Amino acid sequence: MRQSQLFTKTRREAPSDEVSKNAQLLIRAGYVHKEMAGVYAYLPLGLRVVEKIKNITREEMNRIGGQEIIMTSLQRKELWEKTKRWSDEVVDVWFKSELKAGGEVGFGWSHEEPIADMMKNFIQSFRDLPVVVYQFQTKLRNELRAKSGIMRGKEFVMKDAYSFAKDEEGHTKFYNESIDAYLRVFKRVGVGDDTFVTFASGGAFTQFSHEFQTIVETGEDTIYINRQKNIAINEEVLNDETLKSLNVTRDELEEVKTAEVGNIFNFGTQKSQDLGLYYKNDKGEDVPVWMGSYGIGITRLMGLLVEKCADAKGIVWPEEVAPFRVHLVEITSDNADVHTEAAELYRELTSAGIEVLWDDTDRRAGEKFADSDLIGIPLRIVVSEKTLAAGKFECVERATGKAEHKSLSELIGRLTV
Repeated sequence: MRQSQLFTKTRREAPSDEVSKNAQLLIRAGYVHKEMAGVYAYLPLGLRVVEKIKNITREEMNRIGGQEIIMTSLQRKELWEKTKRWSDEVVDVWFKSELKAGGEVGFGWSHEEPIADMMKNFIQSFRDLPVVVYQFQTKLRNELRAKSGIMRGKEFVMKDAYSFAKDEEGHTKFYNESIDAYLRVFKRVGVGDDTFVTFASGGAFTQFSHEFQTIVETGEDTIYINRQKNIAINEEVLNDETLKSLNVTRDELEEVKTAEVGNIFNFGTQKSQDLGLYYKNDKGEDVPVWMGSYGIGITRLMGLLVEKCADAKGIVWPEEVAPFRVHLVEITSDNADVHTEAAELYRELTSAGIEVLWDDTDRRAGEKFADSDLIGIPLRIVVSEKTLAAGKFECVERATGKAEHKSLSELIGRLTV
């Protein structure tokens, strides 16, 4: 992509009403546009990051047998009434609307009820189990605390998965596989060392759940961890009973600020019984299906990476989720050979399958470097009269600021390892 053809522009200041660091930087760098509090549009650079996170998540879900689908955003009232979750007293984040033909409809904040109801068409026998489906869906939640940028929005992208098993043993097997898959996702996006599987309340889902909490100074949650025992407990369920069940004492735990990036819930057979999801076992008996749900906040994870990895100059993307691997910065010159060299380098890199954003705009070098730091692409390659004379390109790592000079073959060799 040529930067001169990118319709978005960087800006010096974020909107005055934006208080979160992640949204301030993402808006300034041209990744997102703020529509209203808690609602953001994703621009070309931002969409590339979202798709990178989705693809990593997709690969790990497919690895454990997930099948991708896409459900509707509109929700039938009668389904949610069967599980008592239509009530605003039970679920306080609903968006609802009156239908012109009469009746009410809800806008999907979660999908357990409709996906379980759908499965009644496909699960009849024990031979039809287990089943795991997942989707990437835009969720709509009427959040009161929409002040954390894309980390807590009224509208956001989630990966939600649902498992259906014939018994507790089969359910537990997938539940544990899902934990491992999630930990691989967080490792691949660059926050694996600081992400903990955390014992927590299930809220409007179940009595208890497991959350995936990542240490970050600006996090909304507080958890208590024991790194040696690999135990983490959310503040909301920190009590004597929980401590005893996990075989840990309060003085063994370290208090840290975190942000929730994923969660998993065990519904047992209750939701299937509420909705009439049964299968026939090998004796011909009707048995309720064991069900679980598993969520990762895709756009929330994007915001966390900005909060956690940014520095004073701007965003610092981990390589696997960066919109491009290389930011090619051409320093404008009267010497036509500089542009020719930049164009040839762009062609060589892209032919080698390397994603490149080429800053071919007619601006001062200092302005281009400041933009490059703000945008946060992992490697900046500079083409100028100086590098042309030296016969090597200047390569600067965004995360460390380390600068090296490399020939074309050395550069291709490094980037294609």
